[in-house]
Amino acid sequence: MADRTSIPDRPPLPQLIQANSATRALNVLGDRWILMILYLAFQRVRRFDEFQGKIGLARSLLIGRLRRLQAVGILEKVRYRERPIREEYHLSEMGRDLYSLALMIIRWEKRWFYDAADPAHRLKHKCGHEFTPEYRCGHCGELVSPRDVYAEAGPGAGYDPSLPPRAQRRSSVPGGALNQGNPMLDRAFQVLGDRWTSHVIASAFMGRRRFNDFQNALGVAPNILSDRLSRLVELGVLRRELYQQRPDRWEYRLTDEGRDLYPLIAELIGWGDRWLDDGKGPPLITYHRTCGHRLAAKVTCDQCGEVVDAFNVTPSAPV
Repeated sequence: MADRTSIPDRPPLPQLIQANSATRALNVLGDRWILMILYLAFQRVRRFDEFQGKIGLARSLLIGRLRRLQAVGILEKVRYRERPIREEYHLSEMGRDLYSLALMIIRWEKRWFYDAADPAHRLKHKCGHEFTPEYRCGHCGELVSPRDVYAEAGPGAGYDPSLPPRAQRRSSVPGGALNQGNPMLDRAFQVLGDRWTSHVIASAFMGRRRFNDFQNALGVAPNILSDRLSRLVELGVLRRELYQQRPDRWEYRLTDEGRDLYPLIAELIGWGDRWLDDGKGPPLITYHRTCGHRLAAKVTCDQCGEVVDAFNVTPSAPV
């Protein structure tokens, strides 16, 4: 998806980066522990002790992540006992709206890493069939790929503050409690669980290919960017192509596997547009080339064609 925005020249303030709803969404979600909490919340885990027991995260860190999700509005505290007072963490409307994002992770997983033993790969729709989620245009009903869309500047085009530094570096916790031994969770965490990795992927869908282009768009330190680009090449999401010699200069292009992440990035943008609007409107407006309409996508069942949501999906029986 090329970025066709006509944004004014960037002001001479290094702490500003181009506004983008995917960036705003990833600033909230781009954390492995946050993703693990949300994964469990969609499995109807609600109580602090349950989260702690399943994740194994230190009490202070878990409290911090839960408070962050409350402050944003993704989780709500609901009292379930008065004496003594006891509370649960429930997904708000904003939190439940992340379900389509979860389905896009499952879609990508099933297409590239299918495992019949993974319950998430064998979800059943209300039509009675196991299904793979599809990403379609809500107007014409056609499947949507990155080559089918283009973006123009929206009313919220401009600049946001650059990402604040975090005290903790990219998580190096291997397997274990973090992903419950589930390869799908591990891959999801590698793509979304580190904010810079996911920011680079989103930026690649904006047409950026060269190191300086990524750096200028994201305001990221060179050593961090170099590490994340190398990591995405190792994961098979990006490939390197030499475009200059003496000195060697490389471009980073999305692979087929990487381009197939587009519905996930598009859902991040849509969620950010709906819930993280700064009051000015979306920074970018995406259009579907096939029908010419502004893209308002829907997630559908590949068996019956009907819309899929959290209320009409159930796990299949174990293999």
